[in-house]
Amino acid sequence: MKILNGKELAEFIAERQAHQVRALIQAHDIQPKLAIIVTVDNPVINLYMRLKTEYGASLQIEVEIHKVDQAEVPELIERLNADDGVHGIIIQLPLSDPTQTDDLVNLVAPNKDVDALGVNASFDPATPMAILWLLAGYNVELRGKHILLVGRGKLVGAPLERMLAASDLDVEVADRSTKNLTKVVNGADIIITATGSPAILFADMIKPGAVVVDAGVASEDGKTVGDVAPDVFTRDDLTITPVKGGVGPLTVCALFDNVIRAARLVVDQRETNPAEADA
Repeated sequence: MKILNGKELAEFIAERQAHQVRALIQAHDIQPKLAIIVTVDNPVINLYMRLKTEYGASLQIEVEIHKVDQAEVPELIERLNADDGVHGIIIQLPLSDPTQTDDLVNLVAPNKDVDALGVNASFDPATPMAILWLLAGYNVELRGKHILLVGRGKLVGAPLERMLAASDLDVEVADRSTKNLTKVVNGADIIITATGSPAILFADMIKPGAVVVDAGVASEDGKTVGDVAPDVFTRDDLTITPVKGGVGPLTVCALFDNVIRAARLVVDQRETNPAEADA
């Protein structure tokens, strides 16, 4: 079995990002800042906030947490959009009222929408980017392979399908409407799953020598689990993400890559319109 170790790759990416941030600060007097808007209070989200804050600090990126009632979010977004010192804005999901998700994420300025949830975002979403980085980092060839995405969610499956299709790759998507999932999975060379449904993929469903990327996150008996059942890890012939340390660490890296890119856009704008920058 070959393990796709995202944590190991993330360490190399973090070094590159720290260098990029130092350059922005020293050469352009710009310190990247990420603002995160939170409307619910639960341990999982609090953990995410802590991890993002710590990662940002390791790169010298300021992370600003705004815990507010959902009714205050539109006004807060307007203020953050107008703040030149804020380069990235995230609305942490889920919202206290999820029915407003689409309306609120589309209020974020496209050049600050580092989660890429809005329809006009200037960036690619973090988890699909992380998956592609992981596969590239371990030299997994995509061209000429049949790629199966299990799940068509807004955060992973749908945008990843668009990204793969744009590269003219052979991609198929399985979702709740798919009949005979076992047969569909068995025909795939590369399986990328992100349903958040525990243990929907079992060892006997997967063809010999396949690549399996588990980006699903769910809670079962108080433990965080993925879409892949434990028996899959008994297959020595597979290339697979570990239970922990696969896609997750690279997702954080990809998010902050977007923040750095957003800050760099400010530099590019200054260089293109110097008179405007001095005004």
